[in-house]
Amino acid sequence: MAGPKLGKKSGSKLGKLPAKKKQKKEPLPAKPLEKEELFSDSEGTDGDFQEDDEQEINSDSEMSSDIDDPFAADILGSGDADDGSDVNSDSNADSDSDADDNDLVRKSKAIDDERKREEEDNDLELQLNIKEEADDFRLPTTEELEEETQRPPDLSNLQRRIKEIVRVLSNLKSLRQEGVTRKDYVDQLKSDLGSYYGYNDFLIESLVELFPPVELIELIEAFEKPRPISLRTNTLKSRRRDLAGVLLNRGVNLDPLSKWSKVGLVVYDSQVPVGATPEYMAGHYMLQSASSFLPVMALAPQENERVVDMAAAPGGKTTYVAALMKNSGIIYANEMKESRLKSLTANLHRMGVTNTIVCNYDGRELPKVLGQNTADRILLDAPCSGTGVISKDESVKTSKTAPDIQNCSQLQKELILAAIDMVDANSKSGGYIVYSTCSIMVEENEAVIDYALKKRDVKLVPCGLDFGRPGFIRFRQHRFHTSLDKTRRFYPHVHNMDGFFVAKLKKMSNSKSAAKSSVQSEEVQGAESIENSDQQDSEEDDDKHSDKKGIANENRKLKEEVAGDKKRKRVQTHSVKKGAGQNSGATKNGKAENQVVATKKREKKKPLPREEIAKAREEKRKALREATRKATMKNK
Repeated sequence: MAGPKLGKKSGSKLGKLPAKKKQKKEPLPAKPLEKEELFSDSEGTDGDFQEDDEQEINSDSEMSSDIDDPFAADILGSGDADDGSDVNSDSNADSDSDADDNDLVRKSKAIDDERKREEEDNDLELQLNIKEEADDFRLPTTEELEEETQRPPDLSNLQRRIKEIVRVLSNLKSLRQEGVTRKDYVDQLKSDLGSYYGYNDFLIESLVELFPPVELIELIEAFEKPRPISLRTNTLKSRRRDLAGVLLNRGVNLDPLSKWSKVGLVVYDSQVPVGATPEYMAGHYMLQSASSFLPVMALAPQENERVVDMAAAPGGKTTYVAALMKNSGIIYANEMKESRLKSLTANLHRMGVTNTIVCNYDGRELPKVLGQNTADRILLDAPCSGTGVISKDESVKTSKTAPDIQNCSQLQKELILAAIDMVDANSKSGGYIVYSTCSIMVEENEAVIDYALKKRDVKLVPCGLDFGRPGFIRFRQHRFHTSLDKTRRFYPHVHNMDGFFVAKLKKMSNSKSAAKSSVQSEEVQGAESIENSDQQDSEEDDDKHSDKKGIANENRKLKEEVAGDKKRKRVQTHSVKKGAGQNSGATKNGKAENQVVATKKREKKKPLPREEIAKAREEKRKALREATRKATMKNK
């Protein structure tokens, strides 16, 4: 009986000892495994009890052998387990390091592969570009164009053809197709641009005349993108630095507009609506395009002056003028359309302007209302076709035609004459007129200023703007006054603002007819322009020399005519004096008759208008030119 008891105790103890060794040597994360091992140990103890029952039947030698075997097995098993854990930990560390090395190798290989692919792609692109440049571009035939009209427009094909035509036009001598003229390429470019961008034929033709092909594409692409949002700080209520800090705190991402403006800010993005902030409602700033800063900067109003804004709504320029004048002097803000008066008055009140009088008249009638020669400065932002703000109003692409441009030009000419009549030439600080439009058409800009120079005694002065392109002195068949290079043009693809035109005029005298000095200068400049045009039109040197000789002969004839007129005047005055001496003893009725005859003669002596004189001189010059050309042709 003692044998089985010893077997039970020794079996139970021997079964529990290996479990303790495993708990000490096993790592901390394997806690759930310990419970399983405990359960396995308990199962082992049950097996020992069963063995003890069997050992009661078997002999003591067999029992002792059974007891020694599991103990040795447990000890050897625990040792093997410990050695295995150490080996596994070492092998895990080695595998981790190997995995890291493999990852680095893979990443480096991937980077090398990407570089090789990029180099191959670049080489392919270069080869393709070389092939495209080497290949001759051919215009589509009439049959192909007819097929295109029957199908829906292929935009990718149109874009590719536009690029190819522009490339050919940039180097026409070496790239053009045999038997195809420049006009053919330009006509195809017009039709493709009209169908791709949605312009009508008139507007595309006008733009093609204004810009070379490469710049034309840049302009049209700029019209497709909106201009950046800009703000003007109201210096009557705030400063730009303070306003920028407040708006930045509200989540508005902005920067100063440019070096040429001390009050402008450009907005990139905003977390709040810029037109509904508390600062906007309080009148600390005005939402205003950058191009509309320019006319007011050119006008440069001074304090305590009398200024007229002939087309004021919605009030951006008027409030800017008031801020520059610091609410001193008087501003007449006129707006012809009654529906726009609400926005004008609302902005004036919001911005804190107190020196402005709002009126509702036709600008052409303002001289009768406000009086002639009464204002120091005039701002005329004339109504126009809007061809410079297509990015804001895309309807201009298809709605404007040649009659619309002519009607706008006629209205602008009448308005600028009214503006000149209102300005006082004797003003101590003023006497200036600023004319501006949001159009890029020559008929609405340079042609209007040239008309004003001919009709009134005014001259062009610098605008005071350091940037912008000078206005045209020549355009197609037109020849304008040489001082028009003082005007400024602004384009969206060059200056990143709306298309705009600004001109500044100085009134020289209050008389409507121009002074003699200005007439003489115009005649000299007209002669210069005629000579320049003759040089351009002539193809051979003989024609040039003949034209110069004809002009010299013409000048001699004009001098002879002037001398003959002076002699006639002397003879007439001498005969009048003789007649007065003979009729000294006549009656009063006779004297009255002589006075009537004298007044009639004086009326006859009045000079002809400048336009008739200019026309007569042009006709004489043309006749002389034709005669000289015929003579040269006969000599050849």
